Amino acid sequence: MKRASTIAFTIILLGGMPKDAVAQLDIQVQGGDALLSITSALPGQQPIPVFDASTRLRYRSGTAPRKVTVSTICPGQRFSLSVLAIDLSMGVAAGEVPLTDGMLGLDLITDIPDRPPNGRCTLRYAASSTFEQGNSAELGDDIHTVTYTIADQ
Repeated sequence: MKRASTIAFTIILLGGMPKDAVAQLDIQVQGGDALLSITSALPGQQPIPVFDASTRLRYRSGTAPRKVTVSTICPGQRFSLSVLAIDLSMGVAAGEVPLTDGMLGLDLITDIPDRPPNGRCTLRYAASSTFEQGNSAELGDDIHTVTYTIADQ
């Protein structure tokens, strides 16, 4: 009988800031770090993915259309993690973005209009693994430093 092992992800969230922003942050991550632990599986099946939607992102409109990108650093990454922007107040979600160690910034939100009001969304993280990937009890947790950056589109 297969048994699921704990696979944990610690996500350290950072809000990026363009060089021209001085007085106020143009992007802000709220809600603190996320911790996702995969701890169960149905008999004979892969571990059940887990989700976390406790983090919010706030972003400012600018003088030109903007976008938000996401990147991560996770040395020795063993397990799968992705993020999706949901419940957007403005802009267009670019879809689920796989977070892979050392990746260049990928679009998370596009077409943020060049006028107020400022925007916000919820960040939904999804963590998954396979039995073949091992588990964090034996291999250690994946610790991601996720960076969100806003820039002119």
